[in-house]
Amino acid sequence: MKKSELIFSALLVPIDFLMFLSAGIAAYFLRVSPIVAKWRPVLFALNLPFERYFILLLIVSCFGIIIFAISGLYKISAQRNVAKDFFQIIVAVSATILLVIIYIFFAGQIFESRFIILAGWIFAIIFLPLGRFLVKKIQRYIVGKYAVGTHNVVIIGNDKTTHKVIQEIQSKPELGYRIIQHFLDIDAEKIKDFIIENINDIDEVVLASHDYDRSDVLEILDLCEEQRIDFKFVPNLFQALTTNIEMNTFDGVPLIEIKRTPLDGWGKILKRGMDILGSLLGLVLLFPFFLVIGIIIKLDSDGPVLVRLKRISQKKEFYLFKFRSMVKNAEQIKKELWQYNERKDGPLFKIKNDPRITRVGRFLRKYRIDELPQLINAFKGEMSLVGPRPHQPDEIERYQKHHKKVLLIKPGITGMAQISGSSDLPFEEEVKLDTYYIENWSLSKDIYILLKTLIIIFKDPSAC
Repeated sequence: MKKSELIFSALLVPIDFLMFLSAGIAAYFLRVSPIVAKWRPVLFALNLPFERYFILLLIVSCFGIIIFAISGLYKISAQRNVAKDFFQIIVAVSATILLVIIYIFFAGQIFESRFIILAGWIFAIIFLPLGRFLVKKIQRYIVGKYAVGTHNVVIIGNDKTTHKVIQEIQSKPELGYRIIQHFLDIDAEKIKDFIIENINDIDEVVLASHDYDRSDVLEILDLCEEQRIDFKFVPNLFQALTTNIEMNTFDGVPLIEIKRTPLDGWGKILKRGMDILGSLLGLVLLFPFFLVIGIIIKLDSDGPVLVRLKRISQKKEFYLFKFRSMVKNAEQIKKELWQYNERKDGPLFKIKNDPRITRVGRFLRKYRIDELPQLINAFKGEMSLVGPRPHQPDEIERYQKHHKKVLLIKPGITGMAQISGSSDLPFEEEVKLDTYYIENWSLSKDIYILLKTLIIIFKDPSAC
């Protein structure tokens, strides 16, 4: 997903809103125009002031935008199917008008012109696709002329289908694709080396050939997923590795894109909005509590109130904030204690009765109070309220390939692993839970995890 695609998809919202308003205004003035007065089948003048009508129109337009969103008309995509969009627009506009009619009926309201409703429906079906067409034309012009938001693509294959895909990309620069490398054969090691060497210049890998070895493709797919590169392929009997798939086409050639997570696109925006609101509210409400905890920590032992711990978020380092629950030189002592690590199943470090933890620290950890300053990280955008555990750089060095999927999204203050019911969850099980969360994210799932975290903390803190 390119930023330009996100911007143009977001631009559709105000454009659609303006088109809804334009359709309603056009319908109103057509109704009161002398032209319509000559043939309209009514005998009375319209007794509806424009000011009152405009307020109603604003409300209806807002509902229209909501219905468009539910219909998937703001889905972020490099290529939109014009015919499919037009059909969805007709259905969504019709649903909006139907809701207006149902409301008028059940509210016992008397709306003074059925003509306006009919004309508004017709104008909306004309204006909304027109507005979207103009946005798409502008987007394609900018992409074609200035290469803004161009997707750099690696093509794999050497058959008729492959050359058809290549011809389509090269003949239509406005589609926003640029081929940077074409591999005739599927040499997994050679392709992987090229991807690693040009990691910052590759957006998509397209397997355009029908003839491929499954094991080689799996190796390339693993690398693409690890490096956050989109992977698409021309389907044959290849079994999908995930339920998150999306169909695209190049000049009639079907391509299946394996989606890493629903958090690509609008999901990412919704989650970020929730993080900002939730973390800001938490910081404001808990500020007096933070001051009290800070004083208690200072009285208990030497050292700062807050500690900054190096962690990894989407392969980038950041400093995680926590209330200090250990002695000052905890990291140095950790190296000496590593031989006593009780977690033999993975790269994480944990020992019972850790001597580095202070008296107050044990209480803070029991109720997870030490993690509350991570609301600062969530507000800054380094973390999320819900997500995988934030892991240390030295732990990640010991990760296996399939473990690295947890790095696809921002780490969270709480997550699936934390509400699993056991604080001693095996690392492999933790990875499975986080992988499930990444592949099946939803806003309702985040709310559920947050609520269950609160319940567990008060009911059985040891389970976290």
